[in-house]
Amino acid sequence: MNFIVIAIVSYFLVALEIILDKFLLTSKRVSHPAVYAFYSGVLSLGALLIFAPFGFHWISFSSAILSFLAGLIFTYGILCLFFAINKSEASQAIPVVTAMTALMTYFLSLIFLHEHLLGHQLIGVATLILGGLLISFDLPLKISKRKFFSGFYYSIGAGVLLAVAFISFKHFYERDNFLNVFIWTRIGLFIGALTLLAIPAWRLIISNSFTGLKKDKKEKKENLKTSGLFILNKALGGTGSILTNWAISLGSVTIVNALVSTEYAFILLMGIIFSVWFPQIFQEKRDVKSLIEKIVAIILITTGVVLISLK
Repeated sequence: MNFIVIAIVSYFLVALEIILDKFLLTSKRVSHPAVYAFYSGVLSLGALLIFAPFGFHWISFSSAILSFLAGLIFTYGILCLFFAINKSEASQAIPVVTAMTALMTYFLSLIFLHEHLLGHQLIGVATLILGGLLISFDLPLKISKRKFFSGFYYSIGAGVLLAVAFISFKHFYERDNFLNVFIWTRIGLFIGALTLLAIPAWRLIISNSFTGLKKDKKEKKENLKTSGLFILNKALGGTGSILTNWAISLGSVTIVNALVSTEYAFILLMGIIFSVWFPQIFQEKRDVKSLIEKIVAIILITTGVVLISLK
């Protein structure tokens, strides 16, 4: 199968995961982003059970601690991502997260891997910033509206934390096999999920999520549907991630990165479609000006990602 087709399918699955994230969070089927992040982290421990027979082995104490720390940071990155999705339009939040992740990943590689910016990469950085700003504002700017969208700061936080996690994962992948690193860092995600319980307010809402077992038959049935949708959603995201890496292994990483624009397009289109059925959840602006603004921003962000990826 052509690696381009595989990449497009992977981005479609990830886009569908993000739309379902938005539905579960904003429809209050999941009461709070911390609850969502908690169960995402807990379910990640399944990697140990599934992949342990194929590539697991013991590592040094220091490597284990660093792997756990990277997984913990990733947990808080996705927590910020869930807050961003919950508070804003998915078609705004996700491109900003992607742009910030790309920027921070490159700057961290400059510091820790001693890479140097080339001319086209400098242009890519500027293009990413421009695209991120364009999608973050409603144009034309007015004094009363001179602010970022509501989930902007969570998007920035998610981008920074995910970049740190990805740089750490790359460091581990260069020194061990993929499955073993994946397993040890997933344990870190599980630990990160447990640390959410240290915050009293979050511990209360997470513990309250367990009470679904005590509710009446109708509520139990609704909780069962939500649980099934959540597990399906995480399976979609996991499959999309695996397909993305498969596409990269088969073809050009630059082309695969460039195709991330299809993910943004899928998110935008699905957001518009679902806003017809669930306007209180998917509040995508459908006027021509807003659509043109988002499309131009998506093109700029995609171009920036490609330029900084070129060596």
